[in-house]
Amino acid sequence: MPGSVHDARPSRTAPLRGSSGPRGGRGDRHRPRRRGPAGAGGRGGRRRRPLGPRDAEPEDVLASLAGTGHRSARVDVTDRASVDALVASLDHLDVLVHVAGGDRAHPSFTEADDEVWADLVDLNLMGFVRTSRAAAPLLLVSGHGPAVVVVGSVNAVVALGSEPYSAAKAGLVSLVANLAVDLAPGVRVNAVLPATIRTRVWDDQPGGAEQLGALYLLDRVGTPDDVAGAVAFLASDDAAWVTGHALPVDGGLLTGGSLRRLLD
Repeated sequence: MPGSVHDARPSRTAPLRGSSGPRGGRGDRHRPRRRGPAGAGGRGGRRRRPLGPRDAEPEDVLASLAGTGHRSARVDVTDRASVDALVASLDHLDVLVHVAGGDRAHPSFTEADDEVWADLVDLNLMGFVRTSRAAAPLLLVSGHGPAVVVVGSVNAVVALGSEPYSAAKAGLVSLVANLAVDLAPGVRVNAVLPATIRTRVWDDQPGGAEQLGALYLLDRVGTPDDVAGAVAFLASDDAAWVTGHALPVDGGLLTGGSLRRLLD
C-alpha cells in the first residue's frame, strides 16, 4: 500500500508510514465499517490511500515542514521487497513510526473466508513485521536513543468486533512486547492504541464522529493530534525508560466509566 517517509535531520531520522485509513485503524466497533475511499489501487479490490492532511501528497506535506533535510518516499508495506528497498536507501535511522493499517467491509465471522483474514492480517500485522524487521539493523547502530512506535487500536484489548482486524491488532501488542525484549537494551519498542479518531473517513457519515462523543469519559472523540502527541512522547527521550508497552489513547473508554455513567 502507499505510504510516506519523512526523513528529518540533523536531529533524529524517523520514517513515518502512511495508512489506508484513520490513525489507529478502526478505532472502535461503533464506527461504521470503512468501505475504502478512492485512492491508489490495492490487492483484492481494496482501495488504499496515503495518510496525510486530507488528500495532501507527501511532497506537499514536506513542503509545509519547517527546516531542511526532509525526504519523502512511497512504500507498500504488504510487499517485503518494497519495504526492504526503502530501508536500504537510508544510511541512518533513529526512529521508526509505523502507522499503516485499516479495516474494510467484510462478512460476519462465520461467513468470512480465509482470504479476508489473510488480507487484514497481512496489512495490520505483517506490515509491521516487515518494516520493523527491515529497520532493526539500522536502529541497533543508531547511537541516538533509537525507538520504534507502532499505531494499533483499542480493538486489540477489548471486544469491539471485526475479528480479523482486531486479532491482527492484538498480535501487534504481543509482537511489541517480544521485540522490546529482542532489541533491548539498544532499541525501545512501544505501541499506541487509539479509540475513535476524527479523520476524513467520517466526512461522509451522518452525524460524523462527534455522535460517539458520549461513549468517552472526556465527552469527545479523539483527534489525530491526540495520537500524534502520544507517538511523539514514546519516540522521544522523555520516554527513555519506557519499552514493551501498549499505551491506550482512548478518552477513558477502557475504564468502562461511560457505561457506569449511563447506568447511574
